[in-house]
Amino acid sequence: MKTTTITVSRKGAERARAGHLWIYRSDLIDAGGGVAAAGAPVHVRDERGRFVGSALYSDRSQIALRLLTWREEPIDRDWWRERLRGAIARRAGLEREADAFRLVYAEGDALPSLIVDRYADVLVLQTLSQGTDAIKSTLVELLVELLAPRAVIERNDVRVRALEGLPLVSGVVYGDAPEEMEVVQHGTRFRVAPLGGQKTGAFLDQRENHLAARRLARGRALDCFTFNGAFALHMAAACESVLGLDISADAVAASRRNAELNNFSNVEFREANVFDALREMQDANERFDTIVLDPPAFAKNRASVRAAARGYKEINLRALKLLNPGGTLITCTCSYHMTEPQFHEVIAEAAADARRRLQIVEKRIQSSDHPVLVGVPETLYLKCVIARAVD
Repeated sequence: MKTTTITVSRKGAERARAGHLWIYRSDLIDAGGGVAAAGAPVHVRDERGRFVGSALYSDRSQIALRLLTWREEPIDRDWWRERLRGAIARRAGLEREADAFRLVYAEGDALPSLIVDRYADVLVLQTLSQGTDAIKSTLVELLVELLAPRAVIERNDVRVRALEGLPLVSGVVYGDAPEEMEVVQHGTRFRVAPLGGQKTGAFLDQRENHLAARRLARGRALDCFTFNGAFALHMAAACESVLGLDISADAVAASRRNAELNNFSNVEFREANVFDALREMQDANERFDTIVLDPPAFAKNRASVRAAARGYKEINLRALKLLNPGGTLITCTCSYHMTEPQFHEVIAEAAADARRRLQIVEKRIQSSDHPVLVGVPETLYLKCVIARAVD
């Protein structure tokens, strides 16, 4: 079957040749004469007829083309098998430190719109565009061939699929998956629910930052927006006491179960609005030696960055007023639209208003199983700053 050719503007071609994997609908000059099938692989050429690459086509999304390769090669089952094999091979050795991590990170692995997470012997799959959704059954077969998992779950219940005209669905697509299961990260045990938890069951992108927190934490620690208690539990062995806060009663209950699972008696979790709790602790003259701020994304789009900056500044300001001299602040943003310079400016403004001098000890990003693809800035979204209060 002949592959449809789509012609794109010079701007779209230059963007692709610079390393980006997205070509927007506004850059399409000829969408294959109207015969390109939704989700199908297509050839992409510039206005002069020069080959740009092969891509997955969407007839709904503003991201009309997701580039797969710069080479003229068939995008068939063998192609997908080798790309999956390559992504899996790049994670070799991670199982020695954790049995829950990301196996395929979409654009970060040059497999746009495809995510595969591993939770012990269960895989969780997300096909987030028409292109990857069209071959979902093939992807499941290949994952079973390559990894022999107990089960494969699809968590295609995320809103981005609506932009592709795809239904929101979740469930087991292969094998027999438990409602809840145990995973281990760096010796710390967690209960996760791949069928019903947030994201694909847990937040895997902070895995290596949890280790950094454990290495630097001491004394009395505070973990804000604790979710399942991951930062708190990693710090527990190094601290006298740890207090975790989250507004979600379910998150607090899960954190308490995880603390019991690890036999930690020096960790406490409370249901609280973090903004209110920080103000109340400041009024009560409470102090901490280590504070973690890991909030949800405040900036969902570019238009919300200014409002998000106010939120980030407030929690950092409050935290700095609670931090003992010499204490450590671990502060994060998972908002792609909040750039690293903007985030550093927010932290600097909070420090100035709190009249605290800060040393930046480390600047970190998401874990290495969420690699940043050069040329695709969207693959870098998590920023983590570890700072020390000098006075």
